[in-house]
Amino acid sequence: MYRIAQKTGVSNKRAALYRLIGIIGALVVSSIFILIAKKNPLQVYTSMINGAFGSYHRIRSIIIKAIPLAITSFGISVAFKLRFWNIGGEGQIMMGAFGAAWVALSFPDLSKPLLLLIMALTGFVFGGLYALIPAFFKGKFNTNETLFTLMMNYIAIKWVTYLQYNAWKDPSGMGFPKIADFSQNAWLPQVFGIHIGWIVTLVLAVVMHIFIKHSKKGYEISVVGESVNTARYAGMNYKKIMLQALFLSGGLCGLAGMIQASGVGRTLSVTTSAGAGFTAIIIAWLSRLSMPVMVVVAFLFGAMVQGGVYIETAYQIPQAVTSIIQGMILFFVLGTEFFIRYKIVPIKKEQEQGGKE
Repeated sequence: MYRIAQKTGVSNKRAALYRLIGIIGALVVSSIFILIAKKNPLQVYTSMINGAFGSYHRIRSIIIKAIPLAITSFGISVAFKLRFWNIGGEGQIMMGAFGAAWVALSFPDLSKPLLLLIMALTGFVFGGLYALIPAFFKGKFNTNETLFTLMMNYIAIKWVTYLQYNAWKDPSGMGFPKIADFSQNAWLPQVFGIHIGWIVTLVLAVVMHIFIKHSKKGYEISVVGESVNTARYAGMNYKKIMLQALFLSGGLCGLAGMIQASGVGRTLSVTTSAGAGFTAIIIAWLSRLSMPVMVVVAFLFGAMVQGGVYIETAYQIPQAVTSIIQGMILFFVLGTEFFIRYKIVPIKKEQEQGGKE
């Protein structure tokens, strides 16, 4: 019999070697599917890199894709630090976007700075309040937060779907089910051709890193995550800390929704979240809940998606093939993370016999 034990003392060089082996393995296995599609794997992989980094426009697209991934990862990591498994980032993004859209459509003539500030605050609050619902039930009735937050994603998505197809449907949309575009006052300004969400992301990475590592509240979140009993013994109010942490977690996701609605879509849509809430879970886990690392990993995720889109057009490859390549890379990278952090060790026969007795 065998058991899984945690590894200690794995050097950065060895961890990097494991990851490199994982990526090579993913590319080798993916090559089989590329060959089935009657394409040259080496040319396809080279084109993926070129499609991601071959021009400023492509790099710009990567950054735009990475912004919501990084900010949502920040939010998810706060909950994960508490060992509250918040799988509801997708719904919190949508609710944050909904709040920002409500402000943008209700007050289109407000001055740009004031309108954007109110949109950001509203998006943060709506996302935070949406995350408070499962946190409240967790503290009150000890519900399963994984299932609770997962199901709330679909409620948020269906709510926005209702708005888009019914209550907020644009009467001037020629029958097309869409919500009216925001006024220009509700558009995020651009810096170097990219909306200022990238500046917000970098600032948040620094602020959240300091918050988690060097603030009293961040320390309390870490202690509760390590042991609820220890936190209670130290006089910490577990339920209060959980509610505060989840409001911050959902608020950051909601802020990502506001940025997507204002800086990219410039309206509210059922596609506003674009799966960022689910992808952010992987990014947070791969980054080991380190905020600065999340920025890098989110950028690499954006590059992978951008490269996949490029080869679909360049080689007329079905989207399913690019999804397989992306999935293989993620599968192997996540697999190598397991072997970096854990090891499989045999259980001694004496222990087995003792357990049977």
